[in-house]
Amino acid sequence: MSRLSNLGHRLHRGEVAYDFVGNRRIWYGVSILITLAAVVGLAVNGLKLGIEFSGGAVFTTPKTSISVSDAQNRIEGHTGGSEPVVQKLGKGSLRIQISNVSTAEAKRIQTSIAEDLGMPKADVDEQIIGPSWGKEISQKAIQGLVIFMVLVTIYLAIAFEWRKAIAALIALIHDLTITVGVYAIVGFEVTPGTVIGLLTVLGYSLYDTVVVFDGLKETTKDITKQNRYTYSELANRSLNQTLVRSINTTVVALLPVAGLLFVGGGLLGAGMLNDIALSLFVGLAAGAYSSIFIATPLVADLKERDPQMQALRKRVLAKRAADARRAEEPQDAAQEPDEDDEDGEEHAAAAVAGQRRPAPRSRSKNRPSGKRR
Repeated sequence: MSRLSNLGHRLHRGEVAYDFVGNRRIWYGVSILITLAAVVGLAVNGLKLGIEFSGGAVFTTPKTSISVSDAQNRIEGHTGGSEPVVQKLGKGSLRIQISNVSTAEAKRIQTSIAEDLGMPKADVDEQIIGPSWGKEISQKAIQGLVIFMVLVTIYLAIAFEWRKAIAALIALIHDLTITVGVYAIVGFEVTPGTVIGLLTVLGYSLYDTVVVFDGLKETTKDITKQNRYTYSELANRSLNQTLVRSINTTVVALLPVAGLLFVGGGLLGAGMLNDIALSLFVGLAAGAYSSIFIATPLVADLKERDPQMQALRKRVLAKRAADARRAEEPQDAAQEPDEDDEDGEEHAAAAVAGQRRPAPRSRSKNRPSGKRR
């Protein structure tokens, strides 16, 4: 049996436990710092929107031996004042993307690119995307994201309770903010592939959170009928029981995504794979972190404010104090003899000493002695 599997069995049986809920202030602080870094990166660098959102032109060349940096240098200054984005595609062709250009400017830029790269103009494919269409796509993406979060919140409130719905929503916003911040810091373009990756990430993060919440629901069933554990302690126990499952699921999901990001995007130069894989990689890692360190501790915080849970905590603490006092009493009794027991022993000895020995039966006077006269 592997060490991870053995650890999972020990966590499930309660032999080993990590106090995630008890140290929740530490995790909150770490999440706040990461989120602030993401927000600062987003405010300083901003999002680099692709032409699908901002409008522009895309030029695709046939297979060529010209490198990305060489092509960037050759077409520099001939793109109408806009900075071109050059990518090497898997089949050896180049994809040149220029934002915020009109149709007339695109025709002129197409001619300049063909001359700079030394190829016929007819071989350079041109695709124009208007800014109005890009704006409409942006609005649809935002609407889809808002509708997704509203439906998720309603579903969780019905399936579990409103506290878990709020915690899951905060975890989703946490994952989304970190992913968008990383995009801004790294400088990757936001494309429809990015939106697809974000929606996939939110779905996966929600799945992991629901798995943890389902275990928490089973663990805390009829919690008010016992006096041994508080809600936070049972929440931490449930989290430990599902910890290895969450880790295994996350690692298995990250491995193919890492292959897409580092092999497909890095070695093969596939632009769309980069957009999807980066959002998936960052979002999956952030989702696994938020499910363990954010969602469940938040639920415990919200539940502990409930009057029934506060009353349960008082009963649990009172019972533990009474058990501690009873555990100390036998030790004191063993160290110091009880005066009542000494008195009892003395009375027993006196009673034994005061007992009369039964008198021997005397012969009757008229009874013959048995001697012959």
